[in-house]
Amino acid sequence: MSGRIPQYFIDDILTRVDIVDIINSRIKLKKTGRNYSACCPFHKEKTPSFSVSPDKQFYYCFGCGASGNALGFLMNYDHMDFPAAVDYLANQLGLDIPRESSGYSDRTRQNANLYTLTEQAADFFRDRLFNSSGSKTAFNYLKKRGLDQKTLQTFGVGYAPTGWENLKKHFSETPESEKKLLTTGLLVQHDENHRIYDRFRNRILFPIRDQRGRYIGFGGRVLDDSKPKYLNSPESPIFHKGSELYGLYEARKYQPLEQLIVVEGYMDVISMAQHGITHCVATLGTATTPEHVQRLFKLVDDVVYCFDGDNAGIKAAWRALESTLPYKKDNGQARFLFLPKGEDPDTFVKKAGSEAFLQRIQQQAISLDHFLFKKLEQGLNLDSLDGRSQLVTRIIPYIAKVSPDAILKQLLLTQLHQKSGLEPEYLINYLNNFLHQQEPATPVNSSHRQTENQATLTGRVPSEFQKNSPLVPSNEPPYQTHKSTGIQTSGHLPEITNRSPYQQEIHHKNDHSLPSTKMNPVFYAIRQLICDPALAQEVKGKETLLKKNNPYRSLLVTLIETLQHQPAMTIGTLIASWYGTEQGRLLESIALLELGDTPNRQEFLDTIERIKRNADEQHDYEQSNTLKNSLQNKRTSQLDNEERSHFREIFTRVQERHGIRKSPEKK
Repeated sequence: MSGRIPQYFIDDILTRVDIVDIINSRIKLKKTGRNYSACCPFHKEKTPSFSVSPDKQFYYCFGCGASGNALGFLMNYDHMDFPAAVDYLANQLGLDIPRESSGYSDRTRQNANLYTLTEQAADFFRDRLFNSSGSKTAFNYLKKRGLDQKTLQTFGVGYAPTGWENLKKHFSETPESEKKLLTTGLLVQHDENHRIYDRFRNRILFPIRDQRGRYIGFGGRVLDDSKPKYLNSPESPIFHKGSELYGLYEARKYQPLEQLIVVEGYMDVISMAQHGITHCVATLGTATTPEHVQRLFKLVDDVVYCFDGDNAGIKAAWRALESTLPYKKDNGQARFLFLPKGEDPDTFVKKAGSEAFLQRIQQQAISLDHFLFKKLEQGLNLDSLDGRSQLVTRIIPYIAKVSPDAILKQLLLTQLHQKSGLEPEYLINYLNNFLHQQEPATPVNSSHRQTENQATLTGRVPSEFQKNSPLVPSNEPPYQTHKSTGIQTSGHLPEITNRSPYQQEIHHKNDHSLPSTKMNPVFYAIRQLICDPALAQEVKGKETLLKKNNPYRSLLVTLIETLQHQPAMTIGTLIASWYGTEQGRLLESIALLELGDTPNRQEFLDTIERIKRNADEQHDYEQSNTLKNSLQNKRTSQLDNEERSHFREIFTRVQERHGIRKSPEKK
């Protein structure tokens, strides 16, 4: 099919694939801190300088400067053209590639509007909980559940008041706003009388955020006897409950994550966090899906599924096992913890405490293979031939789900050999026959045609975009290679350590507004944006940052402007789309710096204010020098009124800034 591949589809692919899996299937990667490393496949070297970032989903070589995302790697390593690389990843995900006749889809822009609208709704519900006279029942319920105000604020818990049109009236009742609210599912239209009303009424609301912190939906718990007891946002362009995990954004704040505990409900996650167990997540009213499992194992090597010990809990655990089998990593573990009947994580941790809960995981959580065999052995007499035969026929379909090259598959077959008494060769043949009988997947026709819309996300910026993009400089300076890293940068870029007395952008001893780090504040601000792009929406008056200009400040301002204009854009996409530009080279090198602390809104805003302050100081310093030079041969008595006024203004500003003189109160 001819036509351009839509931008939103490329973004979606890059969000869903894991670049570590793509590259590791071709070259052996070794985990080094948060990233992975290897000897670069694009040039000869003995010491690894090739780095892959799972957080940012891009690769970078400190030796030769090769960089890009998953699409770019396939094009460079497998020598694919762009359509073939997209086709390959789409096949991996089981997706059909849509096409556009002309122009880029505005879906990304529309989604950005929905994210903003959903966040505004979250603010509305949160305000109703803390500032509404009708929220007493909600507060009493939350207090009874043992939740304090800090925990409620951490998770942004809110309240949807009684009444049918509270949220609807809060937003302007224009056809456009109503349409967006209907799209997100915050409003509902009656099938018969077509009346439009609020979906959530008289409910405690739990905002659902994606892993980037964007608000995408809500879960609501009713406060009376209404049904259903729990109500989630419906599927929407920004909310897909089969792939999202409640509490994941909050859990990732407590880096580094080593383990994730999957529980059943919102209250379980929040209650556990209240008791100091901050690495819990919950599915959103669905069974654990393959998408959930893939996301979990991208982040950690240790996953614990914690369910109630009743029949419903065991069924939920079994569905989680089925979804886990194809995606469990050889270096990871999946375990299952069943609580006593009548208990859930919320009630258990309140009675026994967090230490007892974590101890229970260590002592009583069972492995995936233990759960698999225990469940399938039920009702069988393994001392009989019939029992052993039935075990083989029961378990082979599950072993077939495991990845062909996974160690787990071989270990399960070995265990089955020990329990059944059948020879390993026979079991392997039996498994292969079973796989052969399964209906093969319909092959997807792969196209390797080169199209003129070679996307910006492969590590290439097409010329048509270069002409129209303000981000791409028209005349790029020559490159120089830094001996310490081998990174190619523009020849004219100043070293970060060169600074005048008015350019003290390194952490001051008496400045407590920044974290204790020696990282340059501009670098720090950029690094925070890389970790949490949503912070860009908080910046006001960004023009002030450029009073003292250099390439790093220019990058910071350009980054803020781009993310404010396109809130849905990921940093990985941005890095790839700026490939070959001054901004792209700087952003890549800063993104690979390790930052110990997790993104903190207030620290970020304090850093921005400090950068502005330094810019103002330098601006005054330069102005005073200019004035000083022009007045060098004049005495004070020879100054005219304009010169006196200018000099006095600068001097007063400097005094006020350093606390020598208070600014006069405005009358």
